[in-house]
Amino acid sequence: MSLTFFEELKERGLIFQSTDEKEIEKKLNEGSSKIYIGFDPTADSLHLGHLVPVLMLKRFQEAGHTPVALVGGATGMIGDPSFKDSERQLNTVEVVQNWSEAIKGQLSQFVDFEGVENAAIIVNNYDWLGNISLIDFLRDVGKHFTINYMMSKESVKRRIETGISYTEFAYQILQGYDFYKLFNDYGVEFQAGGSDQWGNITAGTELIRRMTGKTGYAFTLPLITNSDGKKFGKSEGNAVWLDPDKTSPYEFYQFWLNVADDDVIPFMKYFTFLSLDRIAEIEGEFNEDRGSRLGQKILAEEMTKIVHGEKALEDAKHISEVLFKGGNLKSLPASVLEKHFENVPSYTAQTDENFNIVELLVASQISPSKRQAREDVTNGAIYINGERVQDLSYTLGETDKIDEKFTIIRRGKKKNFIIRY
Repeated sequence: MSLTFFEELKERGLIFQSTDEKEIEKKLNEGSSKIYIGFDPTADSLHLGHLVPVLMLKRFQEAGHTPVALVGGATGMIGDPSFKDSERQLNTVEVVQNWSEAIKGQLSQFVDFEGVENAAIIVNNYDWLGNISLIDFLRDVGKHFTINYMMSKESVKRRIETGISYTEFAYQILQGYDFYKLFNDYGVEFQAGGSDQWGNITAGTELIRRMTGKTGYAFTLPLITNSDGKKFGKSEGNAVWLDPDKTSPYEFYQFWLNVADDDVIPFMKYFTFLSLDRIAEIEGEFNEDRGSRLGQKILAEEMTKIVHGEKALEDAKHISEVLFKGGNLKSLPASVLEKHFENVPSYTAQTDENFNIVELLVASQISPSKRQAREDVTNGAIYINGERVQDLSYTLGETDKIDEKFTIIRRGKKKNFIIRY
């Protein structure tokens, strides 16, 4: 028996909390609904931490529902306190609006805003929050929230001891008002968001009930962590961005290719659009021989294709082949090479230096002595830009420079060095 749309979301582990699960499932099965997810612009690009909610909009559209993407041009200026240890830095209107426009463009990569019957809708809450007067807001909206109710939210309770400003304390009212506006003006009955948004989301369902006497529905998505319990989307403390200029498709591909074995199948369920039956097949094959890294390869291909497209995926695979299986490194973009080799030992050569391969290996400390350098060359252990060099008289020239700035020398299978000029 085939699963309903909501049953499949549960099977994938994508439903964490909900206001009324049975009623939500019933409504989603009855016909087309509108669901909104909000994205505060805290940078000029979304990152992997946003990917589950972004792809949830896509899942809803493919299931025949209408996704509504809310860009928080107003709330992004305030800062959500949810599970943050300290106050966010406040940004100017101009900065936040520029970030908002960038995020709008990124969202259009995943959902269709035109050309389909259930075309996605995009809104910016600055349009209704930017000009509302304080008196009107307090009288019409603030009166529906008690201090006791607001302080009961986990996101607030966690910050009471360390301190929370009134600005951030009031954030939940702003997000609650967003849901009311979309419910009232656009007929949006559903809101979804990360599990850290539960308090803000239910503030919206409560406001709808108090102001209209009707019911808004909500559910949250799980906070994705890896098998070590670390928050997903962070790589050595740095976000993995969806913008290819901030995180290249090759780096993006490598991120997925290097996830832990125990994370592969859960991540396939969370992030890909492969059927659950296909994922079960992959799981069986993968568990028979995890050393083959079949799961990681499929995951990396699917995710790079979803976020960056077929051409970027092929480029990322080509770069990986050259870097890890041998080939002419000069065929790759210099920017990719610099990024990939940024942490390997480097040596800055002088213009008057002897660039004979043996002399250079010693000067750069790639080989410890001339005798060892000669052995390395004659034994075929030295590669210049991925090409083996076995001629002891070989002298590096202009053709060996990549982008006229550096040369990559490899000794053996894995020891890489950069000669800079």
